[in-house]
Amino acid sequence: MLRSGLIATKIGNSSYYQNDGTSTHVTILKVEECIVSDIKTDERHGYNAVQLTSIDTKKDISNINKPQRKIFSTIKINPKKILKEFKVDSENILDVGTVLNADHFKIDQYVDASSFSIGKGFAGVMKRHNFGGLRASHGVSISHRSHGSTGQNQDPGKVFKGKKMAGHMGATKVTIQNLKVIDVDTENSLLIIKGSVPGKKNSTIFIKDSI
Repeated sequence: MLRSGLIATKIGNSSYYQNDGTSTHVTILKVEECIVSDIKTDERHGYNAVQLTSIDTKKDISNINKPQRKIFSTIKINPKKILKEFKVDSENILDVGTVLNADHFKIDQYVDASSFSIGKGFAGVMKRHNFGGLRASHGVSISHRSHGSTGQNQDPGKVFKGKKMAGHMGATKVTIQNLKVIDVDTENSLLIIKGSVPGKKNSTIFIKDSI
């Protein structure tokens, strides 16, 4: 059963103490009001989806492009920073203007979290691909962390695409599956999730029911 997810902001990591005194590493996510700004139906668009908008922006509505300006003026709210579609089943389509909060998810439920991972810049093969490196013995001169040979001989005479080499690491979309919701703070609109969630502090996280 597909239902809408939520848009959240990563606050940071912490420890959560259970009633029996055990400590659990958790990630804290802040859920601002997620407002349904548009819906897509199978009859009109070929698929069922709910479009959510969240996270306030300092932009004035006059500085928003026309299609988005129409979205915000229709539901009579200030412009928001994020627009995100979640595919849903036909019975889970929500009315435009519906507000979703942190209590959309329940304690002990499992969710999937998506975001862009922290950028690591240019990285070598040992950090990027977990290579073992060269031997630390005589004859290996200042190349202990190099990747070794990359190509073949005259045939085929090239380096194949996709070869694991040094390069840009991180800053890619990552989804972590089966994260457990430890606690839901409805008063402060916080989700306490067991384990780590991709992205740095204050990055936007998309959460949905685990598949």
